Amino acid sequence: MGASLRSMPTLDLDADVVTLTAALCDIASVSQDEDAVATAIDVALRRLDHLTVTRHGNTVVARTELGRDERVVLAGHIDTVPLTDPPNLPTQRIGDELVGRGTVDMKGGVAVQLKLAQQVREPSRDVTYVFYEGEEIDGEYNGLAHLVRDRPEILHADFAVLLEPTNGAVEGGCKGTLRAEILTKGVAAHSARPWNGHNAIHDAEAVLHRLTAYEARTVTVDGLDYHEALQAVGIQGGIAGNVIPDRCVVTVNYRYAPDKSGPEADAHVREVFDGFEVIVADNAPGARPGLNLPAATAFVDALGVPVGPKEGWTDVARFSALGVPAVNFGPGDPNLAHTDDERAPVHQFVDAEQAMLRWLG
Repeated sequence: MGASLRSMPTLDLDADVVTLTAALCDIASVSQDEDAVATAIDVALRRLDHLTVTRHGNTVVARTELGRDERVVLAGHIDTVPLTDPPNLPTQRIGDELVGRGTVDMKGGVAVQLKLAQQVREPSRDVTYVFYEGEEIDGEYNGLAHLVRDRPEILHADFAVLLEPTNGAVEGGCKGTLRAEILTKGVAAHSARPWNGHNAIHDAEAVLHRLTAYEARTVTVDGLDYHEALQAVGIQGGIAGNVIPDRCVVTVNYRYAPDKSGPEADAHVREVFDGFEVIVADNAPGARPGLNLPAATAFVDALGVPVGPKEGWTDVARFSALGVPAVNFGPGDPNLAHTDDERAPVHQFVDAEQAMLRWLG
């Protein structure tokens, strides 16, 4: 046991944020293999006597308990997508960029959280730091979702910031996402005698026509413009090269503005495909940015960076479901997340840290 403890990776919170980002990235933590990095974070935070630290699986939560009038949550996931072959670790410093898995998504944001936890012993509002597992895979493994289910009280706050990569801008809320299967039904027959059957794939033309004719909305929510989208993302039909298919499924994805609830988005998709069988496979509502609320206004004013909408879906929606307004803000260009040459300018780590210090200090 002693040998295994000595070989456990450690983190030096006194290091600068760029060095700390590289150290975090170099502890490989592909989803469902986060124990080593969670333990390193847990051990490092327990050395800070101004924090109360708890662990839930491979999710680590640290809190200040200063009795401030306001509490905020800073959250970031500690897992990454799989490494490349050959592995894109350890990290490399190439010019003014840090290159390697996790530099964008999202260990730079995690490093900023850790530096804030270490430096700001008496923040202007109480802070709950959440370092959670399982974000890059199915929601059943998501450590933040586990906290919502098992310990929702630990996430109670006036405002939350998810330090996902935003290229150094504030991205408010997020869009919802719905995936549905649109079914067409035919009659199977031998392809040499198609008049004995009815081709379900041919009927899918009507589904595709509705998609190409669809005019997506742009919706303004709390001052931000969200661009909706509805498109086909898959099509499946046919069992053999000599059989008229009796079934075809067109899978569609609806990205909807956070002014809609999940049931409203469901109803909209069914309306668009009226007359077809529609099976909704999953539906994750979005989150309003809440930029009209005092806590969010103070955050934006303190950071002084550009503000826009989050056009994708992120875990800010889990905070919204708890009644906690939330935004995304973190270093790294999200367009480079998950790529083989994942990389981020080192100044973005420093800039994000300094911006957050202006707010919390």
